[in-house]
Amino acid sequence: MLDDLKERNRRWAARKVAQDPGFFQRLVGQQTPQYLWIGCADSRVPASEIVDLDPGEVFVHRNVGNLAPPQDANYLSVLQFAVDVLKVKHILVVGHYGCGGVGAAVDGQRRGLVDHWLHPIREVYEQHRDELEAIEAGRPRLDRLCELNVMRQVRNVASDVFVQDAWARGQELHVHGWVYSIANGLVSDLGVTRTGAARYSSK
Repeated sequence: MLDDLKERNRRWAARKVAQDPGFFQRLVGQQTPQYLWIGCADSRVPASEIVDLDPGEVFVHRNVGNLAPPQDANYLSVLQFAVDVLKVKHILVVGHYGCGGVGAAVDGQRRGLVDHWLHPIREVYEQHRDELEAIEAGRPRLDRLCELNVMRQVRNVASDVFVQDAWARGQELHVHGWVYSIANGLVSDLGVTRTGAARYSSK
């Protein structure tokens, strides 16, 4: 089963070795990424490929809706490892336009457990209801909600104790908010970067 994927793996590994004979030996020796990517689980949004990085260059956490909820042990474990052990310098919260999770959060349909997971996105919608409902319904409104959700998750990351403690001890660490367009393959910076505890705001 899955012979095609196995064959693709072999061809990929062979290409890597042909381009750089020591590539895999270096990966075995250490993991020193400069970036933690917190992104959506959507199969169209592959973290390292979007920013043209090799394996070993970006530490990745993905979930439905690119959430950074302070009660989620999985996300928190990744965050702590990235900040305290790997000493990443940049945390990228990356949403994407046309996000199915964002749409599912507010379309009124019930899907089960995932409705609970997506609850923070409904909270973002309620917080910005006036702004959102002044935008044309459908894709334009949902795209703005995608952006607002990223901004909210950046604030979650920046307010976390692991990040706050890193800043307090003088560790270089920046938290960024990006959104990716599947339509053209480009990322946009939302201009909400947090660079230190003194600049953190919960608003």
